[in-house]
Amino acid sequence: MEETPPHCLSRLPDNSALKQQELPAHQLYFTATRVLSAFFTMGIFCLCMGIILIVSARSTQEIEINYTRTCANCAKLRETASNFDKECTCSIPFYLSEKMMGNVYMYYKLHGFHQNLYRYIQSRSNRQLMGKDVKAVEDCSPFKTSNSNTPIVPCGAIANSMFNDTIILSYNINSSAQIKVPMLKSGLTWWTDKYIKFQNPSFKNLADEFRGTTKPPNWPNPIYELDEKDPRNNGFLNEDFIVWMPGAAFPTFKKLYGRLNQTHHFKEGLPAGNYSFNITYNFPVTRFQGEKSVVLSTLTWCGGNSLFLGLAYTVTGAVTWLASFAMMAIHTMLKSKKRSFFHQ
Repeated sequence: MEETPPHCLSRLPDNSALKQQELPAHQLYFTATRVLSAFFTMGIFCLCMGIILIVSARSTQEIEINYTRTCANCAKLRETASNFDKECTCSIPFYLSEKMMGNVYMYYKLHGFHQNLYRYIQSRSNRQLMGKDVKAVEDCSPFKTSNSNTPIVPCGAIANSMFNDTIILSYNINSSAQIKVPMLKSGLTWWTDKYIKFQNPSFKNLADEFRGTTKPPNWPNPIYELDEKDPRNNGFLNEDFIVWMPGAAFPTFKKLYGRLNQTHHFKEGLPAGNYSFNITYNFPVTRFQGEKSVVLSTLTWCGGNSLFLGLAYTVTGAVTWLASFAMMAIHTMLKSKKRSFFHQ
């Protein structure tokens, strides 16, 4: 059987709806009524969401205690080179006028600490933090190795500057009795951070896994001895460490320190009354003219008491409505001119 010569083969596409471009299509036709209706609907939605978010944020309870000046004596003692190893504790009494219902969270807040500097953000080793290679310190300048060339774990400027003040909240039951408010140090991180981004090398003895490494210069203990009470909270899985590592976008920020354990006197939250913060001062801020605060706050379905999201929705809705009225006015004016032209 003879083959058909190449010059005789048809180049026409198959006679199908797809290849003949005969599939059904819909062409959008934007009339003035449809556009204005869409704008008005979007404006109403944004305004309603903004009001709901603002009301929800206003319903949270929050108290902030700045202890920079109250603990000024500890700052002078701890931030001098000769007395850096001396422990200093200060107590800050305060009165809670209203009961804080439900889940209560404790945050530490830093003012004037720039975590968003490029060199600071880049000074870390993700391979090390994921447990793949604890001696991978190539990207951790200037905190890669010690003077004896021993790899630092965890390396980098972020880890070295980790917040390390100890904060204990106490409640005065009466004039003579004071109890410690139970705060949980678990459940503070995102699931992806705890189980993906941060991992220990293995489930073996951590001291053996980190052998041949040294701690960051500003740390009192190595990474495998961060939590003496709970060994499971040591290594790269320490939740205080995980909370600290993501860089904040602004120089004033707060990070989660603990959450209320709702037991005994605190089943419904924090009762109104006299409290005090007992703070072991370790984190220096006066050298860069910063400040430190402790924040107690409740949360709602949309987060804390920040009004930014609610205001953003409200402003967007208001601008959309103004644009809708402007477009409606222009459309009416053009329509009236068109009618007068044809009547002439």
